[in-house]
Amino acid sequence: MTSTQDGSVVIFGSGLIGRSWAMLFASGGFKVKLYDIEKQQITNALENIRKEIKTLEQSGLLKGSLSSDQQLALISGCTDLKMAVEGAMHIQECTPENLELKKKVFSQLDLIVDDKVVLSSSTSCLLPSKIFSGLKHVKQCIVAHPVNPPYYVPLVELVPHPETDPSTMEKTYALMKKIGQSPVRIMKEIDGFILNRIQYAIISEAWRLVDEGLVSPSDLDTVMSDGLGMRYAFIGPLETMHLNAEGMSNYCERYSEGMKHVLKTFGPIPDFSGATLENVHQVCILVWKATPPIQISLLSAIKNFRHLKPSPFLTSCFLSPTPALYRILGVIFALLTSPRRSLWLLIRSYLSHQDLKDHSRA
Repeated sequence: MTSTQDGSVVIFGSGLIGRSWAMLFASGGFKVKLYDIEKQQITNALENIRKEIKTLEQSGLLKGSLSSDQQLALISGCTDLKMAVEGAMHIQECTPENLELKKKVFSQLDLIVDDKVVLSSSTSCLLPSKIFSGLKHVKQCIVAHPVNPPYYVPLVELVPHPETDPSTMEKTYALMKKIGQSPVRIMKEIDGFILNRIQYAIISEAWRLVDEGLVSPSDLDTVMSDGLGMRYAFIGPLETMHLNAEGMSNYCERYSEGMKHVLKTFGPIPDFSGATLENVHQVCILVWKATPPIQISLLSAIKNFRHLKPSPFLTSCFLSPTPALYRILGVIFALLTSPRRSLWLLIRSYLSHQDLKDHSRA
């Protein structure tokens, strides 16, 4: 892409998430107006963005085909809300997670926007019905929840208000794709959306296992970082089920009773306090002190790997994987995502295992 897109994007709020959104939209060639109530806040945000974009370009991590100077030229600041929204095709709200504040923001926008602009919130937990209800332009409202840090993590959860027009969902979905994100459509609102519901389920069981003395905090994290995390970073849980048997029906036929037996042993919701909290806190401090910082070359490798477009042949091979192919892909992925492991350990770990079905059931 060598030219800017039609229409401008307004970022309401110049904090970390707002700055990340500004960089993403600029990388896609969109003119971006960064709005905040304080001029100095905008000045600081624009300087932070300039430094980030220049560093990204120097490191070979800058998104999009525009240069850093071209992207920076697309981003401007504004303290006049009416002036900011003029001609906008998308407004992304990025204020703190406070319901009353967000309702106030969208009430202000509701009075000055036209009938075409999309009004989008970055909220990670507040339901659209709580934020948007009563607005004249409610059909144009949607939640577009990014994952922190948005510049590196492409997922965006799109959550409609019960009155959101389907065209608002489709326009937002297309816009997210255009700037290189990975949007998912959530059909109706639910507490925690999707990502946090899955995340909280994992955290809850992890906490219970540590609390009951079944595993240490560090070993629990190893189960994820060197086990499930590496698998699920490559393919999702449902696709894993499909590939671990002769299709999904066969998997459920073979393993559903075992899964239900284990699920019945899950305990109550933890209170996340007391001795377990102190134990986990101390272990995490020790682990992080001993962990070297991630090198920029590793981030570059991950970025390049993520943007590979597999050929139809490779896709067909993966959908019917052989043990050898799985091992090769596992080694490649591990090399890109595990800076703590030596090449020897990776090769030994992935090439000395049994075939796909045997070791992936463990």
